[in-house]
Amino acid sequence: MARLGFIGLGIMGRGMTANLAKAGHEVTVWNRTPGRADGLDVTVAANPQEVGPESDIVFVCVSDTPDVEEVVFGDLGVIHGMTEGDILVDHSTISPVATREFATQAAELGVDWIDAPVSGGSEGAELGTLAVMAGGPSEALDRVTPFMEAYSASIVHVGEEPGSGQMVKAVNQVLVVLNQLAASEALLLAQAAGLDLDRTLAAVEGGAAGSWMLSNRGPQMIERDWSPGFTIDLQQKDLRLVLEAADEVGAPVPGVALVYQLYRSLQAHGLGSEGNHALVKALENLAGVELGR
Repeated sequence: MARLGFIGLGIMGRGMTANLAKAGHEVTVWNRTPGRADGLDVTVAANPQEVGPESDIVFVCVSDTPDVEEVVFGDLGVIHGMTEGDILVDHSTISPVATREFATQAAELGVDWIDAPVSGGSEGAELGTLAVMAGGPSEALDRVTPFMEAYSASIVHVGEEPGSGQMVKAVNQVLVVLNQLAASEALLLAQAAGLDLDRTLAAVEGGAAGSWMLSNRGPQMIERDWSPGFTIDLQQKDLRLVLEAADEVGAPVPGVALVYQLYRSLQAHGLGSEGNHALVKALENLAGVELGR
């Protein structure tokens, strides 16, 4: 049985780790706040480097590119405890350019790098229904897939080149935020027109207008429940990466740029820790209309 490590027990990583443990896998973990491991059937390491010798496969799920660089390649980074033939799976959403550089550094030490960002929110992490978009060597991915199945309903190999998973995640986030903008505009229109929001949602979500964001976040918006499946601050980080990636390849993404500015206005009002479906609040400020029953 492969020994597993997991670094990062945040809004996504804790649920993923819990599912690995429930599936019977032995997992050694590290998190900046050790208390995040409370209640999990895991072994807690004192620092990332200590995870390496206890693991054949290390999963990483942290916030941003500098965080990945620190926990992997820093003075106490996990790579210093890993050996030739080990695999590092990065579930973080980070820069595709940096991912290619990290994979090269890891390869020099004989460690395969799989960039495997995920989608599905904290609910997906807890329920084991995440979608994984994975880039990197197919042989390494074959080795880690049985373990990722503990928290994933879909695992798609999108390319052999490191960074391809991160580019697909950028595509994913374009669809996420523009679907959220569409849901926000539509429900606010229904509110302004005096329609019954629950009946309106039920009428449209089963047809061509339906989407995951509408069905899963629409009810939360109507209830004014802003608890995060994914926070505005993290969404903004991802959109920054989308804009950088689009600039790199010369692709126009005007809708993403608009949503980025709307989220920025919410951050300016201290709302960055709310769920990304609170995007509707930016439109409420423009309309002078508040969503809800």
